Amino acid sequence: MKIFFLTSLALVAFAFNSILCRLALAGGEADAASFTAVRLTSGALTLFFIWFAWRSVRVSKGISATPNDTPLLTRGLLQQGSWPSALLLFAYAICFSLAYLGLTAATGALILFGSVQLTMIAVSLVRGERPGVLEWTGLAAAVGGLVYLVIPGLESPPLASSLLMAAAGAAWGGYTLRGKGDGDPLSETTGNFIRSLPFVLLTVPFFLAELRITGAGVFLAVLSGAIASGVGYAIWYTALQSLTSTRAAVLQLSVPVIAGVLAFILLDEQMTLRLLFAALLILGGIAITIAGRKQTNAI
Repeated sequence: MKIFFLTSLALVAFAFNSILCRLALAGGEADAASFTAVRLTSGALTLFFIWFAWRSVRVSKGISATPNDTPLLTRGLLQQGSWPSALLLFAYAICFSLAYLGLTAATGALILFGSVQLTMIAVSLVRGERPGVLEWTGLAAAVGGLVYLVIPGLESPPLASSLLMAAAGAAWGGYTLRGKGDGDPLSETTGNFIRSLPFVLLTVPFFLAELRITGAGVFLAVLSGAIASGVGYAIWYTALQSLTSTRAAVLQLSVPVIAGVLAFILLDEQMTLRLLFAALLILGGIAITIAGRKQTNAI
């Protein structure tokens, strides 16, 4: 019951990232760069305090937090994370915000999580995995769903925004793959968030003419960074300890659905037939691919 609660909480938090970003950008409360900067900064601060509290408790009990634990907590943190992972994290965050200038919350979440899973599947193919018929069928359906969603038409989302969200998903997929198997995911995530801040500083000058953020915009960005991202990731990594990789992948497919329901309630977004059919193809196709992979691995 505890794992179910933690998992549900984390998935809802992930979905709220789309809602909060769309609220800030569509309402003119923040521009994409400002929202990203506040989101990553507040996420880094929140994760640092969570990490610091967790590490302090372990050290006080005489438990080594990492194989190379040191008396100085901050010194240990500076050894966590990596610059390539931090760059992928920043790329995801900025593309995510820029994409939501033109996408609805539900459409953005669908493209994002579809792209995340497809990226991870594509990398496995490059690494030499040989999918079976069921996996190829699911992959074809998912790709077909994404293509169908963005084909020009009256109900299609803006192509540029869709490509930006697909890039955000690819970056997040790469970030996830780099962190797969980390022995200390909380420390690694905290380190990556902190390392992403220089990229924020390097990027802000390119958006100086567009920078604007209100008090409400700051509040929404802090909620996204501190709660939906920082606390959400901490909860998710706790739940992952009791979930198989396959189950975790399947559960993440519920995020676009949750985002769609929240968008309908909070943002008054309407579900179009194109979006519903694309969602069926994308999420269903990825679910089939995951099931096929599990079947192949069992043989």
